[in-house]
Amino acid sequence: QVQLVESGGGLVQPGGSLRLSCAASGSIFSINAMGWYRQAPGKERELVATITTLIISGSTNYADSVKGRFTISRDNAKNTVYLQMNSLKPEDTAVYYCNADSYGIITWGKGTLVTVSS
Repeated sequence: QVQLVESGGGLVQPGGSLRLSCAASGSIFSINAMGWYRQAPGKERELVATITTLIISGSTNYADSVKGRFTISRDNAKNTVYLQMNSLKPEDTAVYYCNADSYGIITWGKGTLVTVSS
């Protein structure tokens, strides 16, 4: 099994930056992709960004709403995936969840709240 723990959320002003972290443990060698999703109040959970594999060089994918502002990356030595969020907007306010895909077996973290407000 895979366990995921997110961190790095908080309150930030519009235009500011935050970096989220997602530490994976357990059966990490089974993971073929990881991603960040978010869920704003009253809305469905949506994809933010994904990155393939923790072991070999992976490709990334972003939602149109965050392209050019957010960057997903990974540190294989730390079994951690990051989401660097720049130029934050109030509409980025949401609970951000880390996700791991182990060839169809999906694991979710508990989420971390990001609030963008002046």
